[in-house]
Amino acid sequence: MSTTLDQPDPRHEAPASSAQDRKQRIRRRLERLIGIAATEGNELTVLRNGDEIFPAMLSAINEARHTVDMMTFVYWRGEIARDFAAALAGRARAGVRVRLLLDGFGSRLIEKDLLDEMDRAGVEVAWFRRPLRLSPFKQNHRCHRKVLVVDEQTAFTGGVGIAEEWCGDARNEHEWRDTHVEVRGPAVDGIAASFAQNWAECHDRLFDDRDRFVEHTPSGSATVQVVRGSASIGWQDMQTLIRVALESAEVRVRLATAYFAPDPFFIDMICAARARGVEVEILLPGPYTDKRVCQLAGQQHYEQLLGCGVTIWHYQPTMMHAKVITVDGVASLVGSTNFNRRSLDHDEEVMLAVLDETFTARLDADFDEDVAVSERIVDGRWKRRSPVQRLREAVVTPIRRFL
Repeated sequence: MSTTLDQPDPRHEAPASSAQDRKQRIRRRLERLIGIAATEGNELTVLRNGDEIFPAMLSAINEARHTVDMMTFVYWRGEIARDFAAALAGRARAGVRVRLLLDGFGSRLIEKDLLDEMDRAGVEVAWFRRPLRLSPFKQNHRCHRKVLVVDEQTAFTGGVGIAEEWCGDARNEHEWRDTHVEVRGPAVDGIAASFAQNWAECHDRLFDDRDRFVEHTPSGSATVQVVRGSASIGWQDMQTLIRVALESAEVRVRLATAYFAPDPFFIDMICAARARGVEVEILLPGPYTDKRVCQLAGQQHYEQLLGCGVTIWHYQPTMMHAKVITVDGVASLVGSTNFNRRSLDHDEEVMLAVLDETFTARLDADFDEDVAVSERIVDGRWKRRSPVQRLREAVVTPIRRFL
């Protein structure tokens, strides 16, 4: 599936005469307002679910000849955790420089024997902000980025953690639905920089003589800007990224996210897009979610969103964990960032802003496939939800900013 790209749906793509203009307008807005240049000549491959994602990542690791840099929020138990540990250890024993950065909270459940195996092989393992060693302020700011960079030429990023629930093809509640992207070309540097930024906080050596700092040759036709989100006080680049996407939309916005709990500002912005005539669809977890409290926080906004004409879908087969936004058939955002306060305000994140019709068409095709097995939330029925449901939504209000 990762190599088959559907053509854009003519009902929702920008007119052919203006598609290039729209891409250029979004590009210049993002470059000027975020201050990061986009790069041309990138090749992107969409990977859907563990059956496509994990084999591609493991193959890249096993073929590494110089360096492997990997960071993740979740690294837990299961066969896939052992597969990655074995692959990383194997390349380290072969003389490849291998670095692994684990979030101190998200990866706390990793089995000790995996750490021992990698340590014996020479893998450099570092921990990002282990909770017991931090002030309460820093404990709330986690590294949620998922990054793999191999030989400075190939990179992966998206929503997947290293745990058994991401294996499979979303066939049942035990196999989560997610999206990852394989990247070749100049955008690899931006993804590598997101690793370097967090590695520098955890390790006294940022690079060594095995880092080659190679030049990139054009590998494809996609224009990509890599945006990093980091915890600090005030407005953040990740918020600007999403704001530009919503404000630039003229035809359609489609949003898929695992955790939907934004502040009222972004709810109003979604409704403002709808008031301009933009079709807005939001795809969220349904009966299967690993964070019910976050789901309740987002459901407080359903009445307003439905009232202004937004379409909301609940994904039925399993946990929806992808983080994808598409705009007008010409632009896409994909990476580790959820549409919630935690991702936008508190955590280290990375997102690809892609200006490419073919890539966006593939993500829209995946969205269509997901909607086909989703349940639409109906405005009138939602207004008649039970008092117990309303009470649950109200109870989580005081902690929404941390979700």
